[in-house]
Amino acid sequence: MTVPLTLLGLLEREPRHGYDLKRDYDAFFGRDKPLSFGQVYSTLSRLARDGKVVISDLEAGAGPDRKRYVITDRGATEVGAWLTEPVAPEPHLQTVLFAKVTLALLLDRPAEQYLDTQRAAHMQRMRELTQVKRTGSLVDSLLADHALFHIEADLRWIDLTAARLDALAQEVRAR
Repeated sequence: MTVPLTLLGLLEREPRHGYDLKRDYDAFFGRDKPLSFGQVYSTLSRLARDGKVVISDLEAGAGPDRKRYVITDRGATEVGAWLTEPVAPEPHLQTVLFAKVTLALLLDRPAEQYLDTQRAAHMQRMRELTQVKRTGSLVDSLLADHALFHIEADLRWIDLTAARLDALAQEVRAR
């Protein structure tokens, strides 16, 4: 997730205060990792510095003045371009799972035990995400589905690798 472009996209809907942007970001995109206020305001400062947002007005309050941010034409153009660009398909050819299995084999450590432990962790996360699907909103359900599909692919890979572990061990030790 690219925070600056996401905040710009939220600003394109309407001018907002930093607090409102954080609330909306967290509601849609920050389920597992909400933004800190510091990150919101430092990102808005960089966007302003780069001419992608401007401050439209200041509102006095009990604390610091509240700034209302407005997206500029430059910011809107960047969001538009970003929304039309495809995301690079994942996963990449180098993954942490593969690296751990390969290193375990190279170091004569129990790779099969690691795969079993990883499978159990994936299964636990699947149960958690399935509960989210049962009790959450449509947004929560779609996010959980996305994660579940990735976990299912990882589980298929874990099973395939476990079945080929002896052959993989011979190949990596021969190099």
